[in-house]
Amino acid sequence: MEASSSGITNGKTKVFHAVAKDVNILFDELEAVNSPCKDDDSLLHPGNLTSTSDDASRLETGGETVPERNKSNGLYFRDGKCRIDYILVYRKSNPQTEKREVFERNIRAEGLQMEKESSLINSDIIFVKLHAPWEVLGRYAEQMNVRMPFRRKIYYLPRRYKFMSRIDKQISRFRRWLPKKPMRLDKETLPDLEENDCYTAPFSQQRIHHFIIHNKDTFFNNATRSRIVHHILQRIKYEEGKNKIGLNRLLTNGSYEAAFPLHEGSYRSKNSIRTHGAVNHRHLLYECWASWGVWYKYQPLDLVRRYFGEKIGLYFAWLGWYTGMLFPAAFIGLFVFLYGVTTLDHCQVSKEVCQATDIIMCPVCDKYCPFMRLSDSCVYAKVTHLFDNGATVFFAVFMAVWATVFLEFWKRRRAVIAYDWDLIDWEEEEEEIRPQFEAKYSKKERMNPISGKPEPYQAFADKCSRLIVSASGIFFMICVVIAAVFGIVIYRVVTVSTFAAFKWALIRNNSQVATTGTAVCINFCIIMLLNVLYEKVALLLTNLEQPRTESEWENSFTLKMFLFQFVNLNSSTFYIAFFLGRFTGHPGAYLRLINRWRLEECHPSGCLIDLCMQMGIIMVLKQTWNNFMELGYPLIQNWWTRRKVRQEHGPERKINFPQWEKDYNLQPMNAYGLFDEYLEMILQFGFTTIFVAAFPLAPLLALLNNIIEIRLDAYKFVTQWRRPLASRAKDIGIWYGILEGIGILSVITNAFVIAITSDFIPRLVYAYKYGPCAGQGEAGQKCMVGYVNASLSVFRISDFENRSEPESDGSEFSGTPLKYCRYRDYRDPPHSLVPYGYTLQFWHVLAARLAFIIVFEHLVFCIKHLISYLIPDLPKDLRDRMRREKYLIQEMMYEAELERLQKERKERKKNGKAHHNEWP
Repeated sequence: MEASSSGITNGKTKVFHAVAKDVNILFDELEAVNSPCKDDDSLLHPGNLTSTSDDASRLETGGETVPERNKSNGLYFRDGKCRIDYILVYRKSNPQTEKREVFERNIRAEGLQMEKESSLINSDIIFVKLHAPWEVLGRYAEQMNVRMPFRRKIYYLPRRYKFMSRIDKQISRFRRWLPKKPMRLDKETLPDLEENDCYTAPFSQQRIHHFIIHNKDTFFNNATRSRIVHHILQRIKYEEGKNKIGLNRLLTNGSYEAAFPLHEGSYRSKNSIRTHGAVNHRHLLYECWASWGVWYKYQPLDLVRRYFGEKIGLYFAWLGWYTGMLFPAAFIGLFVFLYGVTTLDHCQVSKEVCQATDIIMCPVCDKYCPFMRLSDSCVYAKVTHLFDNGATVFFAVFMAVWATVFLEFWKRRRAVIAYDWDLIDWEEEEEEIRPQFEAKYSKKERMNPISGKPEPYQAFADKCSRLIVSASGIFFMICVVIAAVFGIVIYRVVTVSTFAAFKWALIRNNSQVATTGTAVCINFCIIMLLNVLYEKVALLLTNLEQPRTESEWENSFTLKMFLFQFVNLNSSTFYIAFFLGRFTGHPGAYLRLINRWRLEECHPSGCLIDLCMQMGIIMVLKQTWNNFMELGYPLIQNWWTRRKVRQEHGPERKINFPQWEKDYNLQPMNAYGLFDEYLEMILQFGFTTIFVAAFPLAPLLALLNNIIEIRLDAYKFVTQWRRPLASRAKDIGIWYGILEGIGILSVITNAFVIAITSDFIPRLVYAYKYGPCAGQGEAGQKCMVGYVNASLSVFRISDFENRSEPESDGSEFSGTPLKYCRYRDYRDPPHSLVPYGYTLQFWHVLAARLAFIIVFEHLVFCIKHLISYLIPDLPKDLRDRMRREKYLIQEMMYEAELERLQKERKERKKNGKAHHNEWP
């Protein structure tokens, strides 16, 4: 669900002019003041209780001077001329004074300007405001290869065939009858961002005349300025020594409490955005993105990228794309469910179950469980049909193909975004070595083949030993999860007898459902408790490995956390899908745990109902809990902070905090960046695809959750969190590989769910081999007559073990003690030559299941690979645009250089300094 734009409309070439609309964004006007900044760092000013207001960033009075307005909005130095690009926070009582003094002295030496101010509510807290002048920005922008606009984009119309033109005309006529793009954002509210309509190139001070510079103070936007300042701070020394550098280390050792860029003022305004326009970009994001009233509209991704950077913009672009792709999956899943509802009355199997009043089923547990009529499970048989019907196989194939199409088209969408955001040619600069790695291996050095400088080196044997220990830790934690699942299994085995002997008839008659429901809730609590442990273990193991760079550390930590969370969340689901009721034995010869507890059996209507309950409860509970923690925790924390301020200063006294203090009182972004956001969505993607054959409504639940998730995350980023540092990224990183792995796993698990968990294969074998239509090549509902009786085996009650023999003799059914009962299996009757041996039908069903798994997997994998081959990673029109742009850039650079030389020639002629050998 993201906004997209095109430069071609109605078959005519449309040339865009990058002129931003006037939406009353003050900063673009106020930053136009170009005057030297005064560094007042030597004076520490106390806070002024009337130094700012929520609407101070608006132009209200014409006679007020720009510096006075800038002083009041909390985004500038005290002189009202220098914009605050970065904030550092420390406490005067902190003993790390010497390190801070050296660090701040080196900050000034780099050309950054500094100003300090104390907090309004705590004089011990000091805010250090930093400003980067034009010279510093230009120098470091050239070093960092920051791409800046230098020419307008020229959009062109590719040649189209007459047939395609006719189709476009017919489509345009049809669109006249439809609402005019209700999901698009209002163009009058959302400004056109200038850099999106300009060609960009790495900034160079030598070729500065090539770039579009209307004003030096507005040339670099706020996010770029903050990124440059952060880059400088990461390379400044705080002690003598080659390794004693960087702001991150000062934050780690407590020299500074916080470091963050400022938000662009308040996200609220007294006036309507429709009548008075947006106060700033933050206000604009709140109204057009984070507000619940725009939940159905596309996301303003260009504005998100401008404010938060490419890395966060790519996350929301991927989340929007994933949410949009869930629409067809949710529609088909709902169709499968509704198909089950409409065909419920015509289902021969559920009819036979509901009419089987004369079929008595064997007890499902020892002693306390009674005999029961098969017709008592009528409701569960009908519910099972809602999910396990003729459309289930089609839906499983569809979802496997859908996962491939989703990933392939995301690659195309990512390529378009990377082109629009100038990320095609961007490569991450060589990363710095982690401080922990330097400290550990500072005594061993070797020459870096790229930079030619000596750097710390980790021996191969040391690295292997650490990886082995880390892998052993991962294996141990997975064993802990399996042990937890084993505990849940024991709980289910023990409590089913307890519920069967319960006094309340409602619970006693539904002992299996009560056991499953309580086991799922307990399993969910164990999942949430183990999640806290997993984070600490993953940190410990990742730090034990000693990754060399931050990206290696992040990838290693991400992989461990995903493995832990995935196994923790899905282990019990795998047990129910593939192990529950598969190894129980048969009446008279049950398999037992520790020779004591009888293994749990499936419900007479099948095991699929247990799998549906497991997935539905965990999916709903986990998504609800995640949404509460994501938004509820920062809301409560921020409310508590405001409450303490009101208690200290009195509720009647309204304090207008400057912007830096407002942002400091907000919650910092997660220490692991976007890890939690990605992990939640990836785990949901696993639930949506891996067991979707058992729960077709999973895509619908995921879609509803994601529509809420987008606005929750947007609200959190805009209002509850400090502004994160804008960082660049080309894609979603290691998460794409994890998504591909989940897509492959989903094919395998869905094949096993259909073949083993559901009754699709046994019904198919009966219809073609043993039913009334055997040998006729038909498989309709009339061919399923007698299936229920054929799928149940006969057991003689006198053959029960002493510890399994039920307390009741079954006389309540017919007035006389029962001699036989039925159970789900394909076994010979007790009076045969081999009592309770497998029948021929069992081997036919087993062979059909194995054949289905092989055919299903090979067929779906072939379709997946064919789709991957047919869908190119780069759209053809985008490839043509990139080639066209490369050609135009070369022409423009040549023309600009030629124009500059001609101007120099004219000036020389005027001054009488022309030379005969001058070119051109």
